[in-house]
Amino acid sequence: MGITASSGSTAVSTASSGSTAGRAARRDVSSAADDGNEHDENQAARVLVALSGGADSLALAAATVFEAGRVGIRAGAVIVDHALQPGSADVAARAARQARDLGLDPVIVKTVTVGTAGGPEAAARDARYAALAEAAREIGATAVLLGHTLDDQAESVLLGLARGSGLGSMKGMAASSGIYRRPLIEIRRSTIREFCADSGLQPWKDPQNEDERFSRVRVRKIVLPLLERELGPGFAEALARTADLAREDTDALDQFAADQLEELADHAEAGISLAARALEHNPPALRQRIIRATVLAEFGVSLSRSQTLEVSRLVTDWHGQGAIDLPGIRAERVSGLITFRSMRRDA
Repeated sequence: MGITASSGSTAVSTASSGSTAGRAARRDVSSAADDGNEHDENQAARVLVALSGGADSLALAAATVFEAGRVGIRAGAVIVDHALQPGSADVAARAARQARDLGLDPVIVKTVTVGTAGGPEAAARDARYAALAEAAREIGATAVLLGHTLDDQAESVLLGLARGSGLGSMKGMAASSGIYRRPLIEIRRSTIREFCADSGLQPWKDPQNEDERFSRVRVRKIVLPLLERELGPGFAEALARTADLAREDTDALDQFAADQLEELADHAEAGISLAARALEHNPPALRQRIIRATVLAEFGVSLSRSQTLEVSRLVTDWHGQGAIDLPGIRAERVSGLITFRSMRRDA
């Protein structure tokens, strides 16, 4: 059963007014209001809460309703039905009722078709974010609020470490990225559960969150508790700080690489080239980023670490070696230039 306006609103308002979740929501709701005012001073800004019905998003929804009323913006909800579990439509309908009972308006339910690219978790995520963006466009929302917590951030860092993909995979989730805001990203999941209990909220428990076939569930239920038990309390917070530091460094390096790319890139009909001598003068972290950014921007291809290093050797270990075949692209050194050409154009 969802909470009702008569039975739950007072409890929610009381809990929200002084809670950590309420203060976190206040910051991002106020920011969204400022963004909305920049676009139209005569119309109240709108935000959407991405609501699954689970504890994190339900707590965020309740806190957002309270804070939106205080700053004078309109708050709605968007529920995404992935249609992957029996009864998923009923779960979505229950979440929609809870959203309306809390006072969110409009309440939008999107049913999506989940593909297979990148595996089940990645495919579901891609479908979900596409639906969230579509809903935001439909009503002109200035922000979509997501219920990720500090625990989610810590899990993301551990999964990134397991992939061994460098700082980029360790930076976790940004508190703000485009239209998306994560007000709860510095709050522990246990605090959110306490908020729900104090507010009389009745969250849905997703059975997939208990399914240890998923790597994130294994990290959540086994790996992170083990590390906190063996290494001491505060380990999740340390991982979240690591994500912040990794993001700062990654963002700075990416910006330096983008600035260098603008100066070094020479576009031609057949592709794009970079001066080998200029690349050589850059430290490896920048040089690799410039190579990856060039190929991604020009051809839409994301190079792996090994592929990037092979191209880099045309700069740092040049001894007349031949061209390197990359996915749909050929890279070679000609007259002091590292050139990238589409093999499809050659055909």
